[in-house]
Amino acid sequence: MATILSVSGSPSHTSRTARLLRHLDGRLAAQGHRVHPLDVRSLPADALLTADFAHPAIVEVQRLFQEADAVVVGTPVYKAAYSGLLKALLDLLPQYALEGKTVLPLATGGSIAHVLAIDYALRPVLSAMGAAHVVQGWFVLDRHITLLEAGGITVDPAAGDALERVVDRFSQLLSAGPVPLAA
Repeated sequence: MATILSVSGSPSHTSRTARLLRHLDGRLAAQGHRVHPLDVRSLPADALLTADFAHPAIVEVQRLFQEADAVVVGTPVYKAAYSGLLKALLDLLPQYALEGKTVLPLATGGSIAHVLAIDYALRPVLSAMGAAHVVQGWFVLDRHITLLEAGGITVDPAAGDALERVVDRFSQLLSAGPVPLAA
């Protein structure tokens, strides 16, 4: 099975985005994949803000991206774009850090007005970074994610069922083997 790096670009400690990703990590792991969670907010702010490519934490993240077969990228949407925290991380990765990888973009936000942020803000960056395949992403409204005191979440069934289908298709693509690189 595949090694998946699951990246949360949320700056919030009570993040719906991060909890949603960790929920989906469990689903992917149950399907036999090795999932490595990465909350960008846990990286040293000084390394991110000063673009310290040599910082040990940044070097480790670059290694995680290199070793992953696939990447799930989750972000809250702010002002119709992915988070600045995610942008800071992506700027510190090599130009083709996603080369040969299958990528699943996910986003959360307060309004359906932001649903196109995946296709118009995030997808172009992921493609430019060399992703072999950026699968159909998914947007979940904040109001469809309920945070539980124990740290988990519940997802509104209508949103959750569709999201699970997207994640399962991603998993099936990974199980089918590597996506051939374009000639």
